[in-house]
Amino acid sequence: MTNEQVEPLDVEPNAPAIAVSAGDAGADDALAGREGDIRQFVIFICGSEVFAVDMAPVQEIIRVPDVVRVPLAPATLEGLANLRGKVLPIISLRRLFGFPEREDDDATRALVIDLGQPLGFVVDRVSSVVGVEPGRIEDVGSLTTTVKTELLAGLLKEVGGFPMVMVLDFERLISNEFAAIAHLARSSAAGTLDALGSEDEHDDEAGSDELQLVSFEVAEQEYAIPIENVQEIVQFPEQVVRVPRSEAHVLGVMTLRNRLLPLVSLRCLFDLDARAADERSRILVIRLGDMAVGLVVDSVNEVLRVPKSAVDAMPKLLARHGDLSEIAEICRLEDGHRLVSIISTDNLFRHSTIREALTNVDQLREDDRLDDETDVNDEDNDDEEQVVVFRLDKEEFGVPIESVQEIVRVPEELTHVPKAPAFVEGVINLRGSVLPVIDQRRRLGMATVPRNDRQRIMVFLLDGVRTGFIVDSVAEVLKIPKTAIERSPRLSLEQARLIARVANLEQQKRMIQLIDTSRLIAEEQREELAALAED
Repeated sequence: MTNEQVEPLDVEPNAPAIAVSAGDAGADDALAGREGDIRQFVIFICGSEVFAVDMAPVQEIIRVPDVVRVPLAPATLEGLANLRGKVLPIISLRRLFGFPEREDDDATRALVIDLGQPLGFVVDRVSSVVGVEPGRIEDVGSLTTTVKTELLAGLLKEVGGFPMVMVLDFERLISNEFAAIAHLARSSAAGTLDALGSEDEHDDEAGSDELQLVSFEVAEQEYAIPIENVQEIVQFPEQVVRVPRSEAHVLGVMTLRNRLLPLVSLRCLFDLDARAADERSRILVIRLGDMAVGLVVDSVNEVLRVPKSAVDAMPKLLARHGDLSEIAEICRLEDGHRLVSIISTDNLFRHSTIREALTNVDQLREDDRLDDETDVNDEDNDDEEQVVVFRLDKEEFGVPIESVQEIVRVPEELTHVPKAPAFVEGVINLRGSVLPVIDQRRRLGMATVPRNDRQRIMVFLLDGVRTGFIVDSVAEVLKIPKTAIERSPRLSLEQARLIARVANLEQQKRMIQLIDTSRLIAEEQREELAALAED
């Protein structure tokens, strides 16, 4: 068949399918359908073929949206899109039928079809909506076509300006291509895919003889703050509201989930050269009691677990110096070759600049009639989840903050252990213990990349075994409203188990896939990891 004479309809983005009108003889049929047994079909083009789909399950026809790629999903899935606050899987019909790939153009559309779960199917163009009498719907019979006949529900002849149109059976197509979806929908074990499962308790393992610190850089010097004082870590905002008559240390205020947060530059606070924020800049949201402030740093390095024996008090002579009064302790790492200055949040909040920043925000809140009491009490709000966000390629993933033991740099070389499991990239020495390391890209079926200085190892406790996963970068610690979290579309059995939920941050135009860390390693592989860690 040919589509040379087909002209695309002017279908507006996100316009309901019912708004698509036929500009040919099929329109008369559609009108007749209001009185008889006329069935309505959407006619569309994909590759060199002309297809139709029964209009009943077609929710709407939209332009192809931007997508977030999903690991462990079928190859036909282009990714997940945000459709008015809902997560919508986008599937390539060309790829599904084995047609050659082609770039989307102005005529390309996605048919949103709901047969139990809304799915968007990308087609080359939509032609028309037509009404067809049942007698004009024929059996596929011995039709020879590039599409498997078992995926066809019938043939339409002489409709919409085409001599023959194949009716696709989308219910059968979805069942064949996404068998895991149907299996999961029928499974009585759906409870295993509920909210991210609780991790084994590991707080006791850390013990009282260790400190957990968030380390970061300011002017190529390394500092750290106890993790219990770090509420979250966020990217530098596009817009900062300047506060009149404030000191140079106070950059202004930003809005963080409908709250005003004062921003203070640590560079300026430490009398270092000022520098414009860039893509690596981060804001550490520090809370002490009912006060919160955002500290602007050059970059965030890692989460450290260090024995208290490696921490020394700042020499009294230096501690009395005004510029160093916020630094209470020094941490000695790597046999003393790496020194990390630990900032005391108690001393920090006594600094005149911090007090001024908090006063300015209080005044702004009063002027804007904001309820400050609500702001300061939301730390323990059960309506939010705190996650560590990391990146693989251009996609963002999240894990519960309580599941992350620590975050460390990737060493120049990993030690490869003979006869180690194939899924293990190597091992490293983490404070005298053997830590198996797995490439998260490989675990999620993504292409591997060369090692670089932005990569980090995220350490999790899996059945009592500490295991590290290499990620491209750790972006931030983020509090996500539970109202923005929904169950991830079920696209394959493994994907649905590992990535059970997705955070759809519509205003930020972000979609974060939430990983169930308890399923990062299959049960049968955990014994191998345990044996490796004991060697």
